[in-house]
Amino acid sequence: MGSVATLLLLRHGRTTANADGGLAGRQPVELDDTGRAQASAVGERLRGLPLAAVVTSPLVRCRQTLELALPQAAPTVDEGLIECGYGSWEGQPLKKLAKEPLWPVVQQHPSAVVFPDGEAMAAMAARAVATVRSWDARITAEHGPEAVWLACSHGDVIKAIVADAIGVHLDLFQRIVADPASVTAIRYTPLRPFLLRLNDTGGDLAGLVPPPPRRRRRAARPAESDAAVGGGAGAGR
Repeated sequence: MGSVATLLLLRHGRTTANADGGLAGRQPVELDDTGRAQASAVGERLRGLPLAAVVTSPLVRCRQTLELALPQAAPTVDEGLIECGYGSWEGQPLKKLAKEPLWPVVQQHPSAVVFPDGEAMAAMAARAVATVRSWDARITAEHGPEAVWLACSHGDVIKAIVADAIGVHLDLFQRIVADPASVTAIRYTPLRPFLLRLNDTGGDLAGLVPPPPRRRRRAARPAESDAAVGGGAGAGR
């Protein structure tokens, strides 16, 4: 799987809305003290990775996360990574929203949800997946298959991208977790994506950097999109 770029999906650190149990949506909520500490900590984990590009949602909580985690980076803002538009739900306590008739639909049939005065969850998923796949193809073409790049976004956006990568319907995406300041890693090969890490909040990330290409003997070997039967030897082998 070393012949395609590697995408790191970073969720922003904890916000004041997260801490208060509210739904921030596209409101300009900022990181709280815990979120700032999380952003600094994930920066230590990302330090030393040769990031070919850093792309971010335009919302302030993502930009603050990157300012703390990767202060030397110059992120590119992409509207395709913005949070789902929750419409009139934004700014409301989750405890109150859980009493709304739409809440069980959000939990069990999100592909049918259109938030009042807001965005359809299916539309959010489609534009988020299209955004990262387009960036991934561009970065692979410009920087080669050993490239690693990072996109900073939001919980539901990352969950939707993961659901697409593992080939599950959007109605199952609530089974996926993306904690604040977590890292998820995906490689898109010509045949299928591979989910390398999910909701990683403490592991060593150095193993996600593909090894440099080396000369191989002219022997039959699996195609780059083939899974390693039996599980393989792991990263860096």
